[in-house]
Amino acid sequence: MRVKSMKTMVLQVLPNFALARRAVNFPRLFISYHSNLQIQAIQVLLVREQRTFLQVSTIKQSALSPLMHGVKRIRYTQEALEALKQREKAKLKEFQALTEEVLTKKKAGDYSKDAFDSTTRLLRVNPEFYTVWNYRRNIMIHGIFPQCSPAEINDQLSEDLSMTTAFLKQHPKVYWIWNHRRWCLENVPDGPSEDDINADSRNFHAWDYRRYVLATMPVPRTELSELAFTTKKIEANFSNFSAWHQRSKLLSNLWESGKLDSSKSKEDEFELVLNAIYTDPEDQSAWIYHAWLIGNGNDASILNREIKAIQELLDEQPDSKWCMESLVRYKRMLLKNHGGSLSLDEKQRLYEECSSLLTQLQEVDPQRRRRYQEIAESLEH
Repeated sequence: MRVKSMKTMVLQVLPNFALARRAVNFPRLFISYHSNLQIQAIQVLLVREQRTFLQVSTIKQSALSPLMHGVKRIRYTQEALEALKQREKAKLKEFQALTEEVLTKKKAGDYSKDAFDSTTRLLRVNPEFYTVWNYRRNIMIHGIFPQCSPAEINDQLSEDLSMTTAFLKQHPKVYWIWNHRRWCLENVPDGPSEDDINADSRNFHAWDYRRYVLATMPVPRTELSELAFTTKKIEANFSNFSAWHQRSKLLSNLWESGKLDSSKSKEDEFELVLNAIYTDPEDQSAWIYHAWLIGNGNDASILNREIKAIQELLDEQPDSKWCMESLVRYKRMLLKNHGGSLSLDEKQRLYEECSSLLTQLQEVDPQRRRRYQEIAESLEH
C-alpha cells in the first residue's frame, strides 16, 4: 500500500477533521497487518511535538494485494498479533512518559545532570526532536559548563560528537543532528577541530558541514590540499556532484588570488572533466562542471576545441542528450560572441547544425520538447 492511500484512510477514520489534517502531515504511522487482509492503524505519532497520540479504528481493505512491494505477506496468528500490539503499546507508553518527563523539566528550567541524561535517552529514541536538542544545549550552557574545566567541557563535547556520529549513520539527512555537531565545534574551548574530516561522497549536508569545519579550524587547511582531496573523490566517483562543486569554489579562489596559474590549471581541468565525460556521457555532474569551465565562451579557440572533442564523442554515442545540448550551447556562444569573425557560410553552417541537433533532442528528450522548440525559434530571429 502506498503512503497516499494510507493518509486517505487516516482522514476517513479520524472524527476530528482538523486533527486528521494535522496527523497525516507527520511521517510516522505505526500499523499492524491482520491475517484477514485488514489493516489496523494503531497509533499516529505526531513527530514535531511528540505530545499527542491518536487512536485510529480498524480499516477494512478487502481488495488489498497479498504482496507488499514484491514481498509475500506474512500471516500472523491472532496471538502473535496481540503480542505485537501489546509490545507496540508498551513502547509508545514508555516514549510518551519520557517525552512528558523531559518537557516538564524543560518548562521548569531544570538544568541538572539528571535532565541532561533524560535528553540523551529521548534523543536515542527520536533524534529528530529538535526541541530536545535545544533544551540539551541550554542544559550544557547554563547547568554543566559553568562547573567544568576546559578539559571537561572538551570531553563532554567530544561525547556529543560521538553520539551524533552514531545518529548520522541511521539518519544522515536530519538537520538537527548536523546543527548540533556544528554547535559542539563552535563551543570547543580551544577552537573547533575534528580528527577525521571526511565527507560522505554525495551527501550535500556532509559537504556543507565539511566546508564549515575547514573554515573554522584553528590551523586552516590549505586550499591546494583541499583541491587534492576533491581530485581523490572525483577519481573515485565521477558522478560526485558535490566534489565538482567544491572544486569550482576552490579554483575560483586560487585563480583570483594568483596562487594557481589559471591558464595551465584550466587546461588540466578540461582534461580531467573530458575524461569523466567520456567515461560516462550520461552523467550530468561532469557536464555542468564543463559548462562552468567554458564560462561565457569568450575564448573562441577553447570553444572550437571543446566542440570538436564533444562532436567526436557524439559520433560514438549518437543518442547522448548531454552531448547534443552542450554542442548547441557552445555553437550558439560562437555565434553570439564571435560572430563578427565568422564568414556568412560559417554562420549558416552553425545555425543549421544547431537546428538539426535541436530536432534530434526533441526525439531523444521528448519531455523537454517545447524547450528545444523555443530555442530553435530563437535561432530564426
